[in-house]
Amino acid sequence: MQRSCCLKFGNTGSQLLKKHENRSRLTVKYMSLSVVMIALWWVLYLNLSKISQHLTHGLSKLFAFSPTSHLGSAIEFFIFETPKVLMLLTLVVFVVGIVRSFFTPERTRKILAGKRESVGNVLAALLGIVTPFCSCSAVPLFLGFVTTGVPLGVTFSFLISAPMVNEIALVLLYGLFGWEVAAIYLVTGLLIAMVAGWVIGRLRMEKHLEDWVQKLQTGEAHVEEMRKDWADRIQDGVLAVIEIVGKVWIYVVIGIAVGAGIHGYVPEGFLASMMGKSAWWSVPLSVLLGIPMYSNAAGIIPIVQALLEKGAALGTVLAFMMSVIALSLPEMIILRKVLKPRLIATFLGVVGTGILIVGYIFNFLF
Repeated sequence: MQRSCCLKFGNTGSQLLKKHENRSRLTVKYMSLSVVMIALWWVLYLNLSKISQHLTHGLSKLFAFSPTSHLGSAIEFFIFETPKVLMLLTLVVFVVGIVRSFFTPERTRKILAGKRESVGNVLAALLGIVTPFCSCSAVPLFLGFVTTGVPLGVTFSFLISAPMVNEIALVLLYGLFGWEVAAIYLVTGLLIAMVAGWVIGRLRMEKHLEDWVQKLQTGEAHVEEMRKDWADRIQDGVLAVIEIVGKVWIYVVIGIAVGAGIHGYVPEGFLASMMGKSAWWSVPLSVLLGIPMYSNAAGIIPIVQALLEKGAALGTVLAFMMSVIALSLPEMIILRKVLKPRLIATFLGVVGTGILIVGYIFNFLF
């Protein structure tokens, strides 16, 4: 009997060791493949400009238009920007998919629960950058936070930061405009999220949650999280690319098509007069135009690029982009399930005011 138990234990130990060795080999395989794919990505990315020029000249001969005409300029913009933005999008979603494997919504909730409100606002805004959030997840995330002890203001700091300080937009802005514009976007977005959450927290508006939300008992839900190795995390990155890029690529193409039209056909002086520094009303108008639009960061960046190229002021364009991402009408409709109208109006007013201030400050400074 003792010998039988020893044999059984030995077999189990051997199986565990073999399983560990297989996982180690799989991890090495995935990491090696990732390095090769990133190297190929880099080579192709560096040659996109030459490829787009050759394709534009080839199309101009085939369809008899001048590469320097309005149409030629728009087509070259589209051919160059489409693979560029999609390649940047794929890379950043892959990397963020790996990062997010360390910051699940459950772990984020545990980090924020029980923190002092001032500290919580800062943590919530920072965590919003790396944790998954979209309009469809607004309600379950909101309920998960509010019903487990996360203060209302801290919850709003997270809800504002997660879509506004979008990691996809951040990397695309860096790739298209450089670190200065990306840093401006990051800092201002975080400040709006922190201050807006703090203001909403000071207003003590918990009574303006829907009644059924207020009746939910506060409790600590226990969710057992699976331990992951690097093979699992790389798989998470690939799945994130399949899921996110698969959903948003059409918005990217539409955004680039709109940007191409602006780039090729809109006169320089027109946008400078409509969205320039001299027009004081351009910032509030851009915010009002952005709210009803439904887009995501990846889709709006090409339009931002075209607007800036045509003379629109940086502050005005930033205000437009932030309103599209952070104050979209579909998100407000979904949040209406858990928030009463006065709280939604307060949320819109506080965040909208922050965006207006950012727009005017950067129009004044730049």
